[in-house]
Amino acid sequence: MQLIPRHDPSLVVRSTSGVTVATLRGELDLVLVRDLRPELDALARESDALTVDIRGLTFCDASGLGLLAHCAGRMRRRSAHWRLVCDQPWILRLIRLTELGELLRPEAGPPDPSARPDASARPDRAGAVRSAEPPEVGDPSDPARKPSLPGPTVRLVAGPGTTGPVR
Repeated sequence: MQLIPRHDPSLVVRSTSGVTVATLRGELDLVLVRDLRPELDALARESDALTVDIRGLTFCDASGLGLLAHCAGRMRRRSAHWRLVCDQPWILRLIRLTELGELLRPEAGPPDPSARPDASARPDRAGAVRSAEPPEVGDPSDPARKPSLPGPTVRLVAGPGTTGPVR
């Protein structure tokens, strides 16, 4: 395995057996995108198989998603192999909401031994680690989800002193 030397801890690139793995860490925002775009663009232009591992991200905004979509699109146009490794529910939700799932095709991937445990994760009674994030509204896996019953429409009013729904 060959490690490509860099001074930026936000991107670590390894290449072995024709597969390039780019691991991103930190906050993928407009500032970092501006710094990483030339390098990721070159990897997407020159690699036959590119895996981008974003499990180490603590933040990702629209410019970060745009960079990932740009790389995935370039790989697809070249008929090269693209893989996005992501297991964070909040990033997966962003990908779903922006309808980038078909292009980015995120997958969980094998555990990253260098990643530290997620501070928001907590073990359940059976000892399995679950994310502390609440399930998405309407998520069928939400145990508290109940079938909706016919009734009056509830209108939420936002404003000073408002503490609940107004009927």
